[in-house]
Formats: sequence, C-alpha cells, structure tokens
Amino acid sequence: MTPAELAPAFFLSVVVILAVCRLVSRLLRPLGQPPVVGEMLAGVVLGPSVLGALFPGVEAGLFPQDLRPVLYVVGQIGLVAFMFHVGWDFRVDRLRGVARPVGLISAAGVLVPVLLGAALVVVAGERSGVLAEGVPLVVSALFTGVALAVTAFPMLARIISERGLTGSRFGSIALGAGAVDDAVAWVLLAAVFSIAAGSAGLVSIAVAGAFGLLAAMAVFLRLHGRTALLADRTAPENLLPVLVGALFLAAWYTDVVGLYAVFGAFSLGVVFPRSERLDHTVAALKPVGAVFLPLFFAYSGLNTDFALLGDGSVLLFTAGCVVVAVAGKFGACWLAARAAGEPNGVALRVGALMNARGLMQLIALNLGLAAGIVTQAMFSALVVVALVTTVMAPPLLAFLDRRERAPRGTVRQPVEA
Repeated sequence: MTPAELAPAFFLSVVVILAVCRLVSRLLRPLGQPPVVGEMLAGVVLGPSVLGALFPGVEAGLFPQDLRPVLYVVGQIGLVAFMFHVGWDFRVDRLRGVARPVGLISAAGVLVPVLLGAALVVVAGERSGVLAEGVPLVVSALFTGVALAVTAFPMLARIISERGLTGSRFGSIALGAGAVDDAVAWVLLAAVFSIAAGSAGLVSIAVAGAFGLLAAMAVFLRLHGRTALLADRTAPENLLPVLVGALFLAAWYTDVVGLYAVFGAFSLGVVFPRSERLDHTVAALKPVGAVFLPLFFAYSGLNTDFALLGDGSVLLFTAGCVVVAVAGKFGACWLAARAAGEPNGVALRVGALMNARGLMQLIALNLGLAAGIVTQAMFSALVVVALVTTVMAPPLLAFLDRRERAPRGTVRQPVEA
C-alpha cells in the first residue's frame, strides 16, 4: 500500500479500535474489570480469533498487513505516554518500611515462575508442538519462564489507584515488588535473546544500560529545582514539545539498550520535577495514552488466533501454562509475603495483584514473535495466560474485601493497615 492508501485505512482502523474498546470496557464494567482489561479483550475480538473467524473479509479489509506496522508504532506512542503517567503517579517514598517484603516477594515472583515455566516447556513443549523450529529448547524454555515471571505493573498501578489503595501497605508492597520484578524480567529477556543470538552482547548492553539509566535518574533528581525554575520561565506552549522530546529520548535509550521503551518512560515519570506549570503540561499529555494505547492491544490481538488452541495437545499445554502461572506467581508471592511477616490478608492481596500479567506480558510476547522465538500457537497460549491472570485480579480483590466486611459473628482475620 502507498502512503496515500495507508492514511485513510489507518484513520478508519483507529475509529473501529476505539469504538470496540469502549464497548467492551463498558460491558465489563459491571464485573469490576478496569478499562485496560476491556482494551485487551477488544484487541482479541478484532483479530482472527473472533472477527477473522466470523468475517475474514472484514478483518482483512480493516487491518491489511501493510497497516499493522503502523498500528504498532503509533501504539508505542500511547504505551510510553501511559507508562510515563504511571511513573508520575508512583511515589518512591511509599516504599519506605517495606523494603524487606518487597525484596522477598520480588525474588520469589521471578525465580519460581521462571523455573516452573522452563520445566513445563522441557517436559511438554516438544509433545505439544508449540515450539519454533530451529530454536534451541533452552531458549524456548527460558523465554516461557521469563514471560510467566512478568507482572502487569501498569495495570497493577491502575487498579491500586482506582480503588484508592495507593497509601495501603499491600498497595505499596505490590507496586514496589512489581516494579522490581519487571525490571529484572526485562534484563532476563535480554539474556534470552543473547543466548538465541549466540552472543553475550545483548545482556551486557542491557545491564550496562540499566546502570546508565539509574545514573541519569540520579542526575535528574539533583537538578529538580533548576528544572522547575527553568520551566516556570518557559512559555507554556513550548513545554509540551520539550516534555515529548524528553519522553521519546528516554524511550529510545531504553529500547536501544534492550530494556524496552516502557522503562524509559516510567523512569522519566518517576524523577520528573513537579510544579504548577509542569503539572498542567503533564496533564495535557495524558489523553495521548488514552487514545493510542488501544492500538497496541489491537496489534497484539491481530497476532492471536485461538483457533490454534483447538488441537488437544496445544490446549493441554495452555492449561498447564495457566496452572503454572498462577502457582508460580500468586502462590509464590503469597508465601513470600507470609515469610516476610505480613498478615494473611495483605499477603493474599499482594499475590492477587502480582499474578496479573496483562500489558507487560503482551509486550514480551510481541518481541518474542518478532524475533522468531515464539510460534503463533505459543503466542496464543500465553495470551490466554495474560487474559486469565489479569481478569482474575479484580474479582479476587473484591472477594477478599467482602470477606473482611463479613457480618458480626463470623470469624475472620483482621488486616493491618
């Protein structure tokens, strides 16, 4: 397709994506699901699993192959804008006093899923036929384990914010552990790509890049006062382009070093200075994420074909992945929180939040698919894991809340604030 043909196709596809996302999100609202879950499911609905199965000509007309890279790139804009606001809302000072449980939970939340996921692929991967030809078994096993170790940190932050749990103990623990988990998972993912390429260069660059990112954040924090003063002297119409430039520069850097764009955006949000004028500028950027983030979900949905799960061996492998994912994340994080001395109510809530994969797992799967490590069958199986574990979180939290608000006369364990 020529650029003149791509433009109208892009405009129409965006209208359809936004309309379907809004519709699915409203349908799921009575079930207590946040909008991001509706956007994930809407992406699947627009792909070959639903629209393509019912009306293949409509799907091909709305989302031609030449258009899909455009959806991916524009979706990245929404993704980094959204993650910048997640970092902006994140407060490092809330982690004071919870360092020990955060360390134990994050360690368990990475190590156990990686081991269980890798073991599942070694035992059942070749029998199920979901592995890519020519890819070493160790690469497929480690990639699956790392994908299962990812936490849906953006969604976790949104659930905590929407429920007014930002200052709660389990909210602070889950935010801290989720951030650490995802940072470690992306370094491990770079290591997997290094093994696949037969070179240690990728993981070395990722580790060095991570230290460089930390150093840049430290410098930026020291310049907070000067940056805020400079912003107050700058014309308001010039602040937004400067913010967008800084955001894209951070996303570019972390993409190049192998940590992916979301971490650059999140890190910039964490250390970005605050003032009345800067707050207005940041607020002006927020609609960008709301409009363009659904395009990333649509792109992921276009690569998901649940018809591939019709094969019995693939379906069994998918069920095994779900069981391993829940046991390795929810179970391990709950046990780690209890071992750290947290009350059972706090530990259960932390486990429920850490168990959600959502957006971050979809990002990892798209990278694996582009690298040829993941087959379409494996991609679809792990998308099921992302959907199931993400949809589980809100109802489980609501159930725990109802149990604590039980009528007098019932026996329940109090939760410490």
